[in-house]
Amino acid sequence: MNLYDLEMESITGDMVSFSDYQGKPLLIVNVASKCGLTPQYAGLKSLHENGPVTVLGFPCNQFGGQEPGTNEEVCEFAKAKFGAEFPMFSKIEVNGDGTCDLYKWLKGEQPNEDGSSDIQWNFTKFLIGPDGKVLKRFGPRTTPEEIEEALGEFL
Repeated sequence: MNLYDLEMESITGDMVSFSDYQGKPLLIVNVASKCGLTPQYAGLKSLHENGPVTVLGFPCNQFGGQEPGTNEEVCEFAKAKFGAEFPMFSKIEVNGDGTCDLYKWLKGEQPNEDGSSDIQWNFTKFLIGPDGKVLKRFGPRTTPEEIEEALGEFL
């Protein structure tokens, strides 16, 4: 399996094929609206708008119940509070039996530095190269600004 074989439901309910993103570097992020790291939305917005990566947001309520809203509420929050217009997808699970196929693949391709694969918290980020390969996994506290500074070594 590779990234471009996968499809996911967008936050508005449409099916999106990851083959639509072929040839583009991506930053895949599990997001939450009520997290101490939620202000990272602003940096993600900037990174998406100013390139060179397309940010894809995946709401997840598995960490402290910090994404309790409906898909519609999540989308409204991101736009109203941060002006975030990057592609968002329906709420998912990133750990456990309900882990979506995308995150099964991401975690298999790029485990944590300690060898474990589970996502530790909201705002874990995966940098994907234009060829669809996982280049780097960034922890929750790594800011979008820090990622932007480091992009030169990966892209």
